[in-house]
Amino acid sequence: MDSMAVSKPENIPEAGGVEHFLVEGLHCPSCIREIEGTLQKNPHVRNARVNLTTGRLAVEWAGGNQKSAANNDEVIETLKNLGFKGHLFRDDPASAAGDREGRWLLICIGIAAFALMNIMLLSISDWAGTDMGTQTRGLFHWVSALIALPAAAIAGMPFYKSAWGALTSRNLNMDVPISLAVILSLVMSVIQTVTHGQNTYYDAAMMLLFFLLIGRFLDRKMRNHALATAHNLINYRPAKATIVTGNGRTEDCAIDLLDTDMVVRAAPGERIPVDGIVIHGTSEVDTSLVTGETLPVRVGEEDRVFTGTMNISSPLDIRVTALSGKTLLDEIIGLMETAEQGRAKYVRLADKAAHIYAPAVHILALATFLGWMIFSSVGWQQSLITAIAVLIITCPCALGLAVPVVQIVASSRLFKSGILVKAPDGLERLAEIDTIVFDKTGTLTLGQPEMANGDSIDPKALELAASLAKSSTHPLCRALIVACHERGIPTIATSAALREEPGMGLVATIDGQEVRLGNRDWCGVPAEVKDNNRYSELWLKVGEQDAILLTFQDRLRRDAEEVVSWFQSRGFDILLLSGDRPDVVTEVAAKLGITDYLASAKPQDKIRRLEELKAQGRKILMVGDGLNDAPALRAAYVSISPSTAADISQNAADFIFQSQNLDSIIRAYQVSKSSRRLVFTNFALAALYNMIAVPFAAAGYLTPLIAAIAMSSSSIVVTSNALRLNLTRLYSSREGADRS
Repeated sequence: MDSMAVSKPENIPEAGGVEHFLVEGLHCPSCIREIEGTLQKNPHVRNARVNLTTGRLAVEWAGGNQKSAANNDEVIETLKNLGFKGHLFRDDPASAAGDREGRWLLICIGIAAFALMNIMLLSISDWAGTDMGTQTRGLFHWVSALIALPAAAIAGMPFYKSAWGALTSRNLNMDVPISLAVILSLVMSVIQTVTHGQNTYYDAAMMLLFFLLIGRFLDRKMRNHALATAHNLINYRPAKATIVTGNGRTEDCAIDLLDTDMVVRAAPGERIPVDGIVIHGTSEVDTSLVTGETLPVRVGEEDRVFTGTMNISSPLDIRVTALSGKTLLDEIIGLMETAEQGRAKYVRLADKAAHIYAPAVHILALATFLGWMIFSSVGWQQSLITAIAVLIITCPCALGLAVPVVQIVASSRLFKSGILVKAPDGLERLAEIDTIVFDKTGTLTLGQPEMANGDSIDPKALELAASLAKSSTHPLCRALIVACHERGIPTIATSAALREEPGMGLVATIDGQEVRLGNRDWCGVPAEVKDNNRYSELWLKVGEQDAILLTFQDRLRRDAEEVVSWFQSRGFDILLLSGDRPDVVTEVAAKLGITDYLASAKPQDKIRRLEELKAQGRKILMVGDGLNDAPALRAAYVSISPSTAADISQNAADFIFQSQNLDSIIRAYQVSKSSRRLVFTNFALAALYNMIAVPFAAAGYLTPLIAAIAMSSSSIVVTSNALRLNLTRLYSSREGADRS
């Protein structure tokens, strides 16, 4: 994580702790520079890192300055002085309060729209009324002022607060020229109104605010879902545990008060609260947090279990081996933090452009004012009006809309195709990929077991097994029932007394014979019968007869081979990283024609492989669905998850696809390529607009109103260009052809 931050001088002591804050009011890369630059001057702070997407600020204290209320208050006060609202991450009220900033921007847009419509009605009368008297025109101007001044004071608040925060910290951001243009337009309009002048610019000021607010709102909507990621992951860590005392009694204990070698008990249906070793009990555990696999794993004495995994069928007594803060779940959270902070490096590239643009606009407007004052005799009012026109014409409305409007159109197009876009720059990054990394279970496969050897089993044996399985909710029992339905085999629950042995299986006495359905030990399979390592298995044992093996495999998505082939034919490198067994992964890779794969991969292994690829300059698309994939999804250049993924994986991913088909990935890629072309076209149109309009404004040929209309027209042009995305024809595996 240190490599992602700005370094302190060498005489600063090593880190003494890290505290996380949430910052409200972040909206542009300049905000990152302001916050990090100011905090870096604090001798108590070793590093400060801001993530624009999630609104997270990580403050790393210098040695000897551990986390404390005083230090935290100092950071919050610094944020306040810069014009931002900050609070500790663990105390974040944003989840409950919702997206307050987004709602406030929507209110501001409504106020600006109301004021603009009414002022334009008065302005049209002014423009068209050649015989309008001075008193009537003055009345219209006063009415416009009464509408515009309070409306601009409220609707422009997002820009004013940001600009003031930048100025008080002796910085410039994009909101400074915007605020200056609006305020100067209103001041000049009030002067013209008071002096009974003929021209006012209330309509120009409100039009400017209206379009800029729309751009900011669209940008906000594209990234407001990312704030919940870490909250959802932390929810998998229980707050307390049930400890077993020396005399066998149990009592509740806070997780933070546990110590190694204590014994805790995990009841069925509860998440295991610690990393540890089972010392008593047999059960099945949902280990998807570690392996990403959906099938429960049988655990018994001496087996390791991990925090956040779900105990399914029977109580377990567990000896604690890792304390809170050092568990596997904490390690996954740490991996996500590291990968998440890496996004700031990408954001800072845009910061450099913003750092140059804002001063350039002010210098250009000032040069226009001085030029007219020195080399003409029009007076200071006309010189200032010309300078205002330059400020308005150079306001980055078209530039501000160039990306968000394409993202909104692209998001809408993908939504109709069952794909949700979550990251504001996800489409741009997706268009640049050259490597695709797939998880297996739940991604290339559906994460649903299906019977592998059903056609070779006697239907009578399947019917008997189904009569026991009908009473169970175990995934393999459910798959057995489905297999029987597909073959037209009756599935009627047995009327005999049925008993379930936790972690073992089901047993009933039918027609005088004991019938068992469960694991190999439970069904007395001889030791010389080799373990089945490729498939999940159930055994059916009837009396003294030989046990019958029922095998189950994960079901491949029906178009997985076709989608992999589509990308391979276009020169993409395809990798398979899975937490499943080596033989299973090898078989799936062979079916799909993937030659580069890794089995039994833990979260750390996936991150390590991604880092190796990134070091080679690869731009990686990660496709995964398990909790164990969340750090890799964050670390990849761009990521996609299916809608069946764990909540944290969905939050970590940049895209979510709803379909059971993988062709959604191809359509997302096609739209991203088209979006990228349209964004570049929009930037070119905006640049062309500035190249043509700025000289005219500086030469005095454009009034502030005409400048605002031209600026708005450029916004309409880039919006219309973005709508061309709806004409793009997308791939569909159902039609079996590429129609890109």
